[in-house]
Amino acid sequence: MTVMFLIGTLVCALSVVVCWVMTAVRDHPADSSIISLGLIELYLIVYAVYAGIRQAAGASITGEAWEFWGYIVTALMLPVGVFVWAMIDKTRWSNLVMSFVGLVVFVMIYRLEEIWWGSAL
Repeated sequence: MTVMFLIGTLVCALSVVVCWVMTAVRDHPADSSIISLGLIELYLIVYAVYAGIRQAAGASITGEAWEFWGYIVTALMLPVGVFVWAMIDKTRWSNLVMSFVGLVVFVMIYRLEEIWWGSAL
């Protein structure tokens, strides 16, 4: 397990918990849920920069580069897309939908680690 994966797991888990709690207590998109999406996006930007620097320095990935970067680009679009959707659908359920970003991004960073290092954690 890498430090980047552990940090991502923590950020995603925190986001999921915050969004679930806000689904129970708020009837509209909560600021804390939106901030948790921002933290996931920030983490993904840092992950992408780290991966780019690592590859530019000559380190290779075990899997396909197009697949690796495809996962990163897709993951980067998720929080933004769900944020836009939450601003359009201002109901309690926006918080619940935002929680799925944390779950999906966790799975995606797990897969990124498999592609990067060549094995499951």
